Amino acid sequence: MSVDFLTPDVANSVLARANPVAKLAAALCITVSLLFSVDWVSASVALACELCLVPLLGVRVGTLARRTWPLVAAAAVAAYSTALLGVKTGPVWVHLGPAVFTEHSVLTGAAIGLRGLAIALPGVFLLFSTDPTDLADGLAQKLRLPSRFVLGALAGMRLVGLLVDEWRTLGLARRARGVGTGHSPVERFRTFLGQAFALLVVAIRRATRLAVAMEARGFGSVVDGRAAPRTWARESSFSRIDAWVVAAGVGIAALAVGAAVVLGTWNVAWG
Repeated sequence: MSVDFLTPDVANSVLARANPVAKLAAALCITVSLLFSVDWVSASVALACELCLVPLLGVRVGTLARRTWPLVAAAAVAAYSTALLGVKTGPVWVHLGPAVFTEHSVLTGAAIGLRGLAIALPGVFLLFSTDPTDLADGLAQKLRLPSRFVLGALAGMRLVGLLVDEWRTLGLARRARGVGTGHSPVERFRTFLGQAFALLVVAIRRATRLAVAMEARGFGSVVDGRAAPRTWARESSFSRIDAWVVAAGVGIAALAVGAAVVLGTWNVAWG
């Protein structure tokens, strides 16, 4: 399994050794189960179980918190907005001028925030522990997705870092020539447009060269009017770890739904 894209700690973790398709299936099970109900119990149980799996990711808690704080902030904003603007039923918990928070609105807001985090965290696990090449191999070999689409998306992902470097290089080059040194908002906007157009030209040229290179290596070849069968440098295979990963996803989903049903908080999201 290719792990060049991952840090050494993550590359040696349990989740990094699992097949990306298995991790995708586990994340899908949790996501689908949480989408059926808006209640704080199922979201809390799922989130707690997911946090217990953080050691398997090979990332320190502080590092994970620093990289996922925008998700936490977005969940907090969604929870507060729902609690502030939601249906005001049940006992009043807080009344500050025009802002009224009742039991129902607060619990609904908490459910929205917790559910957002519980749905996003499996995606974070998948992103942190998966090399893009392994994901492409799994999607094409196991899920039988079109290889042209998968490999094109993989190439685009690999070029994102290069585009960031190109943007920095273009900015330094323009400053060296005395372009874009103004401080007014209008001048900065013009500089941004010019640099963005230059980056677009560079991206098109790089994509053209990449397409020619891929075609020279047999990508997209046609035999007798049909796409030629592909061979793969690395075989995507399942192992015992993948069975445990899928079982964990199904178990978390079942535990979250079961806890909500037993405690009577389960409700259909669109009901």
